[in-house]
Amino acid sequence: MTDNADDPSNPSPAPEGPGAADGPGQPADLRGRLRRRTLVASSAVVAAGVGGGVWWWASRPDPADGAPAAARALAAAWSAGRLGEVRFTAAPGASAARPPADPAAEYARLAGGLAAAPPAVRVVSVDTSGAARGTASAALEVVFDLAAHHGAPQGARFGYTTTARLLRQEDGSWRAAWEPALVHPALGSGATLALERQTPGRADVLGRDGSPVVTATPVVQVGVQPSRTTDAVATADALGAALGVDPVALAARVQQASPDAFVNVITLRRTDYEAQRAVLQPIPGAVFAESTRPLAPTRGFARALLGGVGEVTAEVVQASGGRYAAGDLAGLSGLQRTFDERLAGRVGVVVRAQGGPAATSVELFRVAAEPGRTVTTTLDAAVQNAADDALAAGPSPAALVAVDVATGDVVAASNSPVDGGDRALTGRFPPGSTFKVVTTLALLRDGLDVEEDVPCTPTYTVEGRSFSNFEDEAFGAVPFRTDFARSCNTAFASLSPRLGDDDLTTAAAELGVGADWATGVDAFAGDVPAAESAVDLAAASFGQGRTLVSPLAMAVAAASVAAGQLRRPTVVSDPAQPVPSAPATAADPAALATLDGLMRDVVTAGTATVLAGVPGAPVHAKTGTAEYGQAEPPATHAWTIGYQDGLAFAVFVTDGVSGGTVAAPVAADFLRRIAAGGGYAGGSAATG
Repeated sequence: MTDNADDPSNPSPAPEGPGAADGPGQPADLRGRLRRRTLVASSAVVAAGVGGGVWWWASRPDPADGAPAAARALAAAWSAGRLGEVRFTAAPGASAARPPADPAAEYARLAGGLAAAPPAVRVVSVDTSGAARGTASAALEVVFDLAAHHGAPQGARFGYTTTARLLRQEDGSWRAAWEPALVHPALGSGATLALERQTPGRADVLGRDGSPVVTATPVVQVGVQPSRTTDAVATADALGAALGVDPVALAARVQQASPDAFVNVITLRRTDYEAQRAVLQPIPGAVFAESTRPLAPTRGFARALLGGVGEVTAEVVQASGGRYAAGDLAGLSGLQRTFDERLAGRVGVVVRAQGGPAATSVELFRVAAEPGRTVTTTLDAAVQNAADDALAAGPSPAALVAVDVATGDVVAASNSPVDGGDRALTGRFPPGSTFKVVTTLALLRDGLDVEEDVPCTPTYTVEGRSFSNFEDEAFGAVPFRTDFARSCNTAFASLSPRLGDDDLTTAAAELGVGADWATGVDAFAGDVPAAESAVDLAAASFGQGRTLVSPLAMAVAAASVAAGQLRRPTVVSDPAQPVPSAPATAADPAALATLDGLMRDVVTAGTATVLAGVPGAPVHAKTGTAEYGQAEPPATHAWTIGYQDGLAFAVFVTDGVSGGTVAAPVAADFLRRIAAGGGYAGGSAATG
C-alpha cells in the first residue's frame, strides 16, 4: 500500500488543521492509524511465509545422513573378523558384479594368508559431497599386525589406505559397495594378496666353552609314498624290522593317506641313514628327504635337559597366534622349548599382490626375518659324554649330575634311559643316607664332636616307631666318625633329639638344598619341611620321612661342602638369569671342613671304598639307600654323592639295592672316564 496524500492526481485537496479528514469523510489521524495497521498486517503475512519456508528447509532429511555410520559399521565389522555379516551392495558402473553370496569366503580368497586374523580398521574420513546424487566414499586405514598374528618381528605392521564406496539405497539407508579394491587397492585388476613366510635358521645351543652342543645337522627323513607300493603291509613290515617302528600303525597310516603323500616314518641322522641305506633303499614305497635338524652330538647327549625340535602339531599352530604354520620346526621339550622364541627368531614376511589376467606379482610389503639367538649352557661336552657313557654301561633307570665346585655350573646332566624323563634335574626322591651330610652339619652347629662315641645299635625306637640299619647292621659303641663312614641309621636317629624342628631345613639350605635357585631351566631344589614330631625328625635325620630331593640338589650339596661355602647351580648362562632374591645363609666354614674329612672317610674306610682306587686326586663321597613305597620289605633307591678334582657329582639309581654296591660303582666308572680324557679342568671363578 502506498501513501498518496501529495498525489497531484487527487481531485480533492487535503484538508488542513486539526480534525481534518484523511479521506472523504475520514479524519486524518484515523487514516494514519489504518495505514499503519495495514503495513503491520502485510509484514506479518510476509514473515509467516518466510518462516514456514525456513521450517520446511530445516526439517527436510539431509541426503548424507547415515553415510558416516555405514562407514564406521564396515570398519568395526572388518576389525572384528565379521566382514561376512556386512550387507554389501553392487558397485556402481555398467560392469559391476553383484556382491558375493558369501562375502567371508570371497574375502578369504582375496586376502590370502592375511585373512587368518583380522586387521585393525578405522575410518579416516568420509566424503559426502555426492550425497545428493546418492553416493559417498570413506577412506579406511587398514593395519595388519604381522607380529601378533603371523610370527613376524615385533612391530611389523602392514598398513595402507583403501576406499569404500557408499551408495544410498531406496529406503534411504547407506551400504558399502562390494569390490576387490575395497580389500586392497591393488586388487582391482583381478589379483589376490599372498603372504610369504621366510623362516630363519634356528640358532645353536652352546656349551660352556662356547662351542655348539646343538647345531644344524644333516638328517634324512624316511617316509612312504603310498602310490609307490602295491602292498602297504609288506612295506610297513620291512621298515618296522629295519627301524624299530610299529609296522601295524605305519601300515594303517599308509593306507589312509592320499596316493602321493609323504607318510613320515622316522628322521635319521645322515650317518645313521648311511649305515642302513643298503637295507632301506630297496623297500618298495620307501622315499627319502634330506634336510637339517638342530641336534646334539649324540642322541643321548643331555637329551632330557636340551630337549628336542620337531614339526609343530596342529594344536601348537593353533595356539601360536600365527607364529607357526604347518611344517615349521619348534622346540617341543626341554631347553629347546623353554627358549624356543629366542632360538627360533622370527619369520620374515612378504606381502604381494599377484595373479589376475596380467599374471602380475607386485611386492607390497617386506620385513626381514629376525635370526634366532644362541643360548649358552654350562655343559662341558667331555664331562657330559663321560656321564652318558657311564650310565649307558650301568643299571637303569638312573641319573648322574656333575657340578663345577668353583662356580656351581652344572657341567653334566645325564639320564638313562634317555627318553625316560629328566630324573637328574626334576626328579623328586627321598635322599636316604646321602642326607646325613646335611644332618651332620646341623649336629656340628649344635656342638657335636665327631670323635665322641655314638653307639650304632641294631634298632632305635622313637615313640613306638623302630628304626634299623641296612641289612640289620650294628657296629656297637663307635665314634661318630665311624657312624658316618659306615652309614649307621640308628646312630643318627639317636642324635635327632639334639635338633630343633627346623634345624635340618636350615642346614639343607646352607648346602643349597631347598634354597632359592636361578638355573634357567626347570629344576627341583628339594623340599626339607620342618619336623612335625620326634618320629618325623628321627626319620628325616637319615634322609627318610617327608624329605625329597633331586640328584642335582644332592650334587649341589656335595659342591658346597667341597667349596667350603654355598653353591647355587647354573645351567643357562646366556641369557643371564636373575640373581636369587632370597639371601644365602652361610654355613660355618669349620663345620664344612669337618664334613670334608668325614666324606673322605667314607671312601677310605666306609661304604664307598670302590672309589678309593680311582685315578687322580682323593675322592670324597657319601652313599645312600632310600626306602620308598608301601611294599614289605620296602623298595629302595641307590645314591652316591661326592667330589674329586673340583668336580662334584650325584649318582642316582632307581630300585638300586644300596648306594655302595650299585651307585658308587657307576660313580667310579664316571670318574675313570674323566681321568682317561685328561682329567677335569675345572672352573676358574667362585660365584658363591
